[in-house]
Amino acid sequence: MFARKWILPTILVLLAAAICVRLGIWQLDRLAQRQAFNVHYASMIDLEPLELPSSENLIEMEYRPVLVSGTYDFSQQVAIRNQYYLDQYGYHLLTPLVLSTGKVVLVDRGWIPSEGNSTRSGWDRYDKGAHSTVNGIIRISRERADFTGNTDPELSPGQEGLDFWLFPNIKRIQEQVNYELLPVYIQADPDPTEELPIPVQPQVEITEGPHLGYALQWFTFAGILLIGFPFYIRNQSRISHEEDHSTVEEK
Repeated sequence: MFARKWILPTILVLLAAAICVRLGIWQLDRLAQRQAFNVHYASMIDLEPLELPSSENLIEMEYRPVLVSGTYDFSQQVAIRNQYYLDQYGYHLLTPLVLSTGKVVLVDRGWIPSEGNSTRSGWDRYDKGAHSTVNGIIRISRERADFTGNTDPELSPGQEGLDFWLFPNIKRIQEQVNYELLPVYIQADPDPTEELPIPVQPQVEITEGPHLGYALQWFTFAGILLIGFPFYIRNQSRISHEEDHSTVEEK
């Protein structure tokens, strides 16, 4: 393997094997994350609804049911882009709910179609039930896409705030509202009346996904490279030796 003519192929094979091993370890990490999520979700979703405000660490309680009453401030709500309902494109309205204690929490009130709602001037048709009791689940702030890393744009000079957001980024939304927001938001429970806005809960599958299978595949590829390559070299050396021997006999 370390003869002069095999040095470069050997380095490439070792590099490829190392990459396969690293990808296998990455998939095992993804599996561990998924397992931890499953345990967390199962431990939260079956708890009794938590009444807000609460002194508990809400950031560690994503997906726990909550119950909260207050008054919506529709004037400071924003919309979250790229939301679908029955394959129809639209937005989710994220509205500040002022609690009796003065605390404020953002509530994802649900989906509205994009048609007729490209500016906030059309949202006032959904300003219903200013004083409301909301059942839902705790969701945590999100700043960027998981894989692409996309984030919401920075404000242009003179721009006071964004009406449309890619993510419910509470830290940045805080900069354009007049309240001190709780560090989480509430995703309202589905409403059988299906009046706009239509509350939508995330579809969560409690599975381990394909990560273990992918990890085994990557480790198998690494094994094939590390075990198969020496046999390939040995076979090539044998063929070369036989050819040299035949040449000598012909002479």
